[in-house]
Amino acid sequence: MEITYIRPTDLDSIWTKVKPFMEVAAEYTYGRFTTNDIRTEYKKGSQQFWLAHEGEEVLGFSITEVMDYPQTRALIMHFTGGKDLPLWKAPMLKDIQEFAKTNGCDIIESYGRVGWGKVFKEDGYKSRFTFYELPVER
Repeated sequence: MEITYIRPTDLDSIWTKVKPFMEVAAEYTYGRFTTNDIRTEYKKGSQQFWLAHEGEEVLGFSITEVMDYPQTRALIMHFTGGKDLPLWKAPMLKDIQEFAKTNGCDIIESYGRVGWGKVFKEDGYKSRFTFYELPVER
């Protein structure tokens, strides 16, 4: 099991292998992002792409970004997806935590569907709030 940081210039070389996982992640943005939007934002260079794989087989990914708030610095986990999460979650989190520490982050943030609360609870994540939305009627 390996976790590899993928540079924006190298994303195209693995795109066909990660695209199916990104498509699922994009679905859960409820129209905020398409798969290509996620790809385009990453290639701008301000985010980090972490790839979980065994040799050539891609198991999952996470996209993070450092965010400076007025009083703290956070590493935000924007998108995470894949298969066989129990195989790669711990090494992925270890690398992400080390990156956050090296880059002066005080916290790691994540948001997503309710099920992620159960997945990350054992890792020390605490649910601080849940995001809800109300469509504006026209």
